[in-house]
Amino acid sequence: MSRDDDSCGHGSCGCGDNDNTADESFHPMGADYEDEMREMLDDTEYDTELGMDMAEDSMRLIQGEISEAEFHEKYNDAVLEEFDVDDRPTVDAFEEMHADDGESIFGKLTGEGGIADKLANLDTEMNQSRRDTMKKMGAGAAALGLGGVASAQSSGDPKDDEYGASPIDQTETDVQMGMVIDLERCDGCLECVVGCIEENQTSTGANWMYVLAYEDENTEQENLLVRPCQHCSNAPCEKVCPVRARHTREKDGIVLTNYETCIGCRYCQVACPYGVNYFQWGEPDVPYDELPGSENDYEQLKQMPDEERNQQLVETNDHIHDGRGQWNDMRPPQGVMGKCTYCPSRQDGHQGEEKVGTTACQDACDAAGMSAIHFGDMHDPESRPQQFLRQRAELEYEQDTELDNGEEWGETVTPWGKLSAFKLLEDLGTNPNVVYLGNEPGPDAEQVEGPVTYEQIGVEDNRKHHLDQFTFGTGDD
Repeated sequence: MSRDDDSCGHGSCGCGDNDNTADESFHPMGADYEDEMREMLDDTEYDTELGMDMAEDSMRLIQGEISEAEFHEKYNDAVLEEFDVDDRPTVDAFEEMHADDGESIFGKLTGEGGIADKLANLDTEMNQSRRDTMKKMGAGAAALGLGGVASAQSSGDPKDDEYGASPIDQTETDVQMGMVIDLERCDGCLECVVGCIEENQTSTGANWMYVLAYEDENTEQENLLVRPCQHCSNAPCEKVCPVRARHTREKDGIVLTNYETCIGCRYCQVACPYGVNYFQWGEPDVPYDELPGSENDYEQLKQMPDEERNQQLVETNDHIHDGRGQWNDMRPPQGVMGKCTYCPSRQDGHQGEEKVGTTACQDACDAAGMSAIHFGDMHDPESRPQQFLRQRAELEYEQDTELDNGEEWGETVTPWGKLSAFKLLEDLGTNPNVVYLGNEPGPDAEQVEGPVTYEQIGVEDNRKHHLDQFTFGTGDD
């Protein structure tokens, strides 16, 4: 829903000071995608400008240009007015600021150097740096849906050595589930796409996994990119959700959507720099009562002790609820946001211990003989993705370097310097938890038809278009 006038009316939010121009966009997917998102919000009952402005500032937030407390304060009144609640995760930093016994709250907000002053005068150099990052991604890649793919380091310049120098970085989280995807092993068969659809019973056109084929002037070959949700540790989609339906699960760091809480405002879809959030248009193809675990009552599950609830979920082979009793697995209901989930009911043991630490896309890729997808705890050196990283790194090193005098791998002789690895849009500060091996898409990458098309496997890639065909009668079929 869009306002009739040019001002947003959010008081101190500063939306009228938007410095976007016709050829610039705050969104990594590019200006056309930003326009598409604006039109999409116009079709909802919710405030378009609020969603767009929060998405833009969420990009500033993840890059450290503003704090979580400042971000929450800036939009608190507008979010409360629009949704009657403001349960964004940034509320914790906001409340901590208010609990500070030092300077008065009024001084924090209005004094020189206070929040209002900072928001009105965001550091120009940092803001320009962010826009420079966007420009380096390239308009061509963005227009083809690859804007959320090419990073600021994809311009053909020498890469930062972060991944060449050491293993994947660690964070404070004990467990962080993620993926290593070897693009050099992917053959574009789309079995991972089919596996995801069959596991989650997603509706026609509402796909959570994509395999994009593209050509790049930096390489002579056709390249492939596998694109699930990146399950970011600093996810902007989470920071704009007014009801905290989008959240990070504490036990393993995966980013989920509570379908019982989600109101379908689609703000998360706008804020996601990767374009991997999908709105459930129309009634799902598979009715709820046909989903495994549908006999379990959501409210009753929440009231059960953990051990009793887990036993109930295992006995009913529940694919819908996670170990907390929250409905966040398989396809979403109508009017709710869906995306790749990393199969939480598998991780919680509801489908048997043999499924723990696996995903449907990984299983499908293994069955196809490719084994390009490796899922597991990125902080565990013995996990499948970390072991695969080391094997690949050692192989790359051995192919390029001979160890002298029988030296062995150790602190002074490591294989990491030869491993070509990257994360998508890491420069934005999202801290994605998918690591890719192989060629990184450049800013001029152009999407092309892959070796296997979606039509060949009977899959459509646009849910709304699929429904419109039947609603408006575009043919005799």
